Amino acid sequence: MATLTEQLRAEAGARFEAIVYHRFTDELAAGTIDRSVLKTYLVQDHRFVDAFVVLLSSMIAAAPSLADRIPGCQFLALVTGKENTYFERSFDALGVTQAEREGTPDSPPMRDFSQLMRDAAKTGEVGEMLAVLVAAEWSYQCWGERVLAVAVAEPFWCREWVDLHSGDYFGSVVSYLRNLLDKLPLSAAQIAAVRARFLSAIELEVAFFDAAYALERTHF
Repeated sequence: MATLTEQLRAEAGARFEAIVYHRFTDELAAGTIDRSVLKTYLVQDHRFVDAFVVLLSSMIAAAPSLADRIPGCQFLALVTGKENTYFERSFDALGVTQAEREGTPDSPPMRDFSQLMRDAAKTGEVGEMLAVLVAAEWSYQCWGERVLAVAVAEPFWCREWVDLHSGDYFGSVVSYLRNLLDKLPLSAAQIAAVRARFLSAIELEVAFFDAAYALERTHF
């Protein structure tokens, strides 16, 4: 019998695959992505790091046991350390000024995704929090692993984003999040809420990639 997370991915279907095979992921791996597209994406993506940290830390606090919390804490350290540093280095290398970082308007997908993360955290329901985390991290792992073999070594702002979302460690994070969700004793109502959060997150991931192109050359 399929696990809950397998059922959720199956239900997301083509929308999940739209993330995995999005043109953004291919262009990033090839190093051919337009700088204006990448700048737009990175500015918006960095905007919801705070909401992501709120969501992940809330899930850690709500997790059933210390053993269930430790891998989440380790991942949180990576997000606030190595991953955040990647953003700062990329902004400097790509010439994104502080004024651009602060003055660029929020894209609707960024605004809605941040709200989804904060709303899930506020529920106190570990299942709903995990649903959003699994959708985000599993879909990114899938595209990261798909392009890893052909990803260029330089520039770093392309290669390192692939590396952050592929490999053994990131795979262990996704397995950890999925396993936590799969083993939760959930009622029918809770499963319905999990499903809604997961599918919403998948739609927003697709929209987030699309928005980087919709805003192309608008602000940079």
